[in-house]
Parts: sequence; structure tokens; C-alpha cells
Amino acid sequence: MNSKTVEKVLFTKKVDGFFQGISSGWQFFLRFFREVFKPPYEFKEIIKQCYEVGYKSLFLITLTGFITGLVFTKQSRPSLSEFGAASWLPSLVAIAIIRALAPLVTALICAGKVGSNIGAELGSMKVTEQIDAMEVSAVNPFKFLVVSRVLATTIMIPLLMCYTGFVAMMGAYLNVHQNEMTSMTLFFQSAFDKISFLDLLSSFTKSVVYGFTIGMVGSYKGWNASNGTEGVGKAANASVVLSMFLIFIEEILLVQITNYLRT
Repeated sequence: MNSKTVEKVLFTKKVDGFFQGISSGWQFFLRFFREVFKPPYEFKEIIKQCYEVGYKSLFLITLTGFITGLVFTKQSRPSLSEFGAASWLPSLVAIAIIRALAPLVTALICAGKVGSNIGAELGSMKVTEQIDAMEVSAVNPFKFLVVSRVLATTIMIPLLMCYTGFVAMMGAYLNVHQNEMTSMTLFFQSAFDKISFLDLLSSFTKSVVYGFTIGMVGSYKGWNASNGTEGVGKAANASVVLSMFLIFIEEILLVQITNYLRT
């Protein structure tokens, strides 16, 4: 075969693989919703995964959220001061954190930490045939491994988002207090003066969608891992990359929907 024929065959294989991946992902997605409502319910495993997702991410989330609020406030102050609008700083910070930064930062941090962990864990179980062994022992591995992890990320990431927003606002307050000696009561009154219920609802909705995406992508990549330890590494890496890509796509769509509702 000449080079053009080889390139055409490779391109055809890539296109076929792309659509096969979409079909496989859609079937995995539908299987989750078929399994999630059917007994038995793995409550102990869900609680364990909530602990893994939530508690073990607290330190990283605390550090990231605090620095985000502090740095954003520090960077915004000079620009507002030029226009004599430094008093608007608490409102600006609250709008930025609650509408965008808290859900997005939380999702990206959890995509890197939690998503890669899920992909690697399920991938290692797949290549070592532990999942097949669970099927032989009359345990539903999909419900025990996948459903519990997806539910855990969907539940815990909204809670982590709320915590991130709180920590980020405390970082912003410390910077404002250091420069203007503003009291905490006055700071939070000014900050939440421009925050509406729609802002809170949209942030919570975003974090639920992001949490579901992280759990679903990590589980899918781990569940379909192959080729030994190399496949485990690829599954963990693909979980992070694809989760972040989908989070940004969802951010664009959800922002458009929120702005439409706001008008």
C-alpha cells in the first residue's frame, strides 16, 4: 500500500474509534441510571467513597480556596482604586467567587485528585481481573464500584464547593481588613448585597453537574482500562484530561443558561 492509502486507513480507524467511544460511553451512562435505582443499595460503600472524596480533599481545597480569594482580591484592588471604586471590592469578589470561581476551582482540583484516583483504582482492578472475580462471586461490580463512586462525587463536590466559597471569602476578607480595617460584618453585608438566589442556585447546579461528570468519566476510563499497568496510567491520565475538558464545556453552556434566566 502507498502512503496515501495507509493514511486513509489510519484516519478511518481513528474515526471509527471515536464513534465507538461515544457509543460505549453512552451505554455506560445509561447503565448507570438503570443500576442506580435498583436494589440492593450499597450505602456503606457510598459513605466510604464520600469520605474518600470529601474529607481527604479538604486540605488541598482549603489551601487552594484561601489563596484564590486572597490573590483575586489583591489583584482586583489596584484596578478598582484607579476609578475610586475600592468600596465595591467585597461585592466584586463575592460575585466572582460564588458565580464562577468556587464551583470551577473545586471541580478542577477534584478532577485532578479524585478523577485520577478513581480511574487508577478501577483500572488496576480491571487489569488484575478483580472485577471479573466479583461477578463470579455474585456481586454486582458495576453497582458496587461505579454507582457508589459517581454518587459520592455528585454529593460531595457541591459540599466542597460551598466550603471553597467560604474559605475564599475569608481570604478576601483578610486582605480587605488588612488594607481598610473593615469589620467582618460590614464586609459580608457588602459582599452579599449583590448576590441573588439565582447565583447560589446556579453555582450549586454547576457543582452537581461537575461532580457527576468527574465520577462518571473516572469510572468509565477505569472500567474500560486494558494493557496492564500501562493501561492503568492511561486511564488515570485520560480521566483528568477528559473531565477537565467536559467541565469547561459545561461551564460555557451553564453560564449561557444562567445569563438567559437572569435577563
